[in-house]
Amino acid sequence: MRVLQAIIAVLIWTQGALGQQQRVALVMSGGAAKGIAHIGVLKALEENEIPVDYVVGTSMGGIVAGCYAAGMSPSQIEDIVLSEDFLNWVNGRPERGHNYYFHRDDDNASFLKLNLSFDSLFNVQFNSAIAKDLSLNFALAEKLAQPSAVANNNFDSLFVPLRVVAADVFTQTEVVLRSGVLSDALRATQTVPFFYAPIRVDGKYLFDGGVYNNFPVDVAERDFRPDVVIGSNVSSKLYREYPYGKDDALISRALLYMLLDKSDPGRVPATGVYIQPSLDGYTAFDFAKARALIDSGYRQTLRQMDEIKSKVQRRVSCDEVAGLRNRFNNRMKPLEVGEVQYDGFNLNQQRFINRFFRDGKRPLYYRDVKTGYYNLVTNPYFHNVYPSFGYDTARQQYRFKLARRPQNNFQIDFGGVIASRGISNIFLGLNYYNFNRALTHFQANFSTGSFYKSASVIARMDIPNFGQFYLQPEAVFNNWDFLEGRDLVVRKFEPTVLDRIDRRLGMRIGIPTGKQLKTEVYGFYVSNTDEFTDAQVLSSTDVLDVLRLRGFRTGVSFGTSQLNRKQYPSRGRAFQLSLDWFDMTEFFEPGNTSVENVPSQVAHQWGRIGFTAEQYFSLGAYSTGYLLQGIFSNQPVFTNYTGTIINAPGFYPIQDSRTLLLQNFRSFNFVAGGWRNVFSLAKSLDFRLEAYLFKPIESIVKADNQWSSLISDVNEVYFAGTAGLVMHSTVGPISLSVNYYDDSENPLGVLLHVGFLLFNKAAME
Repeated sequence: MRVLQAIIAVLIWTQGALGQQQRVALVMSGGAAKGIAHIGVLKALEENEIPVDYVVGTSMGGIVAGCYAAGMSPSQIEDIVLSEDFLNWVNGRPERGHNYYFHRDDDNASFLKLNLSFDSLFNVQFNSAIAKDLSLNFALAEKLAQPSAVANNNFDSLFVPLRVVAADVFTQTEVVLRSGVLSDALRATQTVPFFYAPIRVDGKYLFDGGVYNNFPVDVAERDFRPDVVIGSNVSSKLYREYPYGKDDALISRALLYMLLDKSDPGRVPATGVYIQPSLDGYTAFDFAKARALIDSGYRQTLRQMDEIKSKVQRRVSCDEVAGLRNRFNNRMKPLEVGEVQYDGFNLNQQRFINRFFRDGKRPLYYRDVKTGYYNLVTNPYFHNVYPSFGYDTARQQYRFKLARRPQNNFQIDFGGVIASRGISNIFLGLNYYNFNRALTHFQANFSTGSFYKSASVIARMDIPNFGQFYLQPEAVFNNWDFLEGRDLVVRKFEPTVLDRIDRRLGMRIGIPTGKQLKTEVYGFYVSNTDEFTDAQVLSSTDVLDVLRLRGFRTGVSFGTSQLNRKQYPSRGRAFQLSLDWFDMTEFFEPGNTSVENVPSQVAHQWGRIGFTAEQYFSLGAYSTGYLLQGIFSNQPVFTNYTGTIINAPGFYPIQDSRTLLLQNFRSFNFVAGGWRNVFSLAKSLDFRLEAYLFKPIESIVKADNQWSSLISDVNEVYFAGTAGLVMHSTVGPISLSVNYYDDSENPLGVLLHVGFLLFNKAAME
């Protein structure tokens, strides 16, 4: 009996000793947004005192594993992915407060941008990444710089040892990352080919580890030899049999399926635990559903907790884990940068970039680096820059490094609009960048259609001397033929006989005013020609009146735009204030419909103040906003009424307002405003309901002998409104709307258009 008791005691002691020695590895699969569920798995394990001694991950699993190994608690990781900043990172938007308007070009009708590179032998390369990674790159670098420094870039010395799996597509092998800059490793493991641009790690371009090993249980067993492997898999085969009848529609997602289908649950040994959260109905792009994804991982782990506890006898209390985590985090040094390093930039280019980082003054604090980085990369030319932090143990300061990835120095833009009225056009934009002592952006844009034709040549030179500013010489030609803008759906065609040729040649000087504002000083030579008739009915024998305006426009503008879309926005705000002086000469040549029969020449001078304000307030699936505009000037009338009205400032509240000659919505002095309502019916589908009022302070009315007169009437108010559906697609908005104007010639119309209905600004606008 005593012998039996001794044997039982030995067995109990042995089991306890083994439990104390048990080592547990957590393996997390890739799965894009669905990988967020791993956070819930970690939460449940820690709350139930299940130790996690090693972490291994691929793609999004690698991101979660890396953050945990960097000393972040599951709750801290959860707070990050539930934040607005996280959605900005994955969607390629700058963080709040770091969207620099100074670098933004005027909106145009393009919906496709093709980036090309030319090498010294004029070979052409396509830069095919479709996702912007600028915010994501910096977020990883800043959040992981300190723990990487504590571990001296050795992943075994992190809070818990880490392995991250990436892929070398050239040798078609997996690459297990065990050391190096931690942010580089996590960025490499989630580089989905053709979606994110690859980065170099140890001199090699690496891609998403899911290409070859999406569920790296074997890596955990080989590197760590744990007693227990807990495998969390969020990927599964979407089709167990060939999807006949659906394959044509699904082929565009073939790469995603290739990555998701490499997770074999059989890799987890019998001594381990296989966890697969229930993620039916979620896609790889559902980052906005992070809370539900975390909850799915958490609940599934709790369901299997008895199984987990039966295989993992060892326990580590939450207080003990928190204490170990705090001791690791307390070793982190403040993020003070003593040096900015450059890779791939010559000396002149380095001097230019240094202007963004306190003009070379050191040390730099975290806010200086972040401000300089976002100010730099908001310029499209620097979208190829990759940031990272290193630690100089001798100086006990960090180094901030900017590496130049394959350059996109040439860009072709394609766009245009197809509409149910005769206002369709095709847009082509050509862009070339030259960067040495200064950054010069050459642009040539062209539009052609029956209603609108244009050509513009612009050269913007960002100059680093004397602070930040740019010089922008430009030449712009526009031609609107209103006779061609007929309605093909509802409206009975009432021809507007007006052909406008609009030209300007001049210079802009731009200066940043804070992060989200800029000031422009400009001067242009203006040469406009308007051809029109004064008769109600056009005859084939009529000779049109010709009005030519020649002269100079100078002014200053101050404004910003933080709207989320260049047409049909639903979030953000925009503001513009301008002061202009015009010194023009009017040359009028009467046709046979004019009461005048002698050409005339009249000099005009006037000043003008204008403002526009637009803002939206989001209330879940509903957004409401306003548009306000005002013009105040002492502009004089011209020789006849038609020439006066078409050269008066206008109010253009609806998408087709610029395609119509709305006489009741033009005045030298007016105030106008409107209420915009946007109802989000689906992810990319909105219903818009908008109403506007236009109040001329002085109405331009037709007097005797085709002259014009100005009349002040406090009761004169005009209404405009629109209601319609807008789908936001890859080729721009697809809109079907009913539009109403308080205008006798253009009261009601229906417009269907696909693409951006946008035009260059007119010389007098």
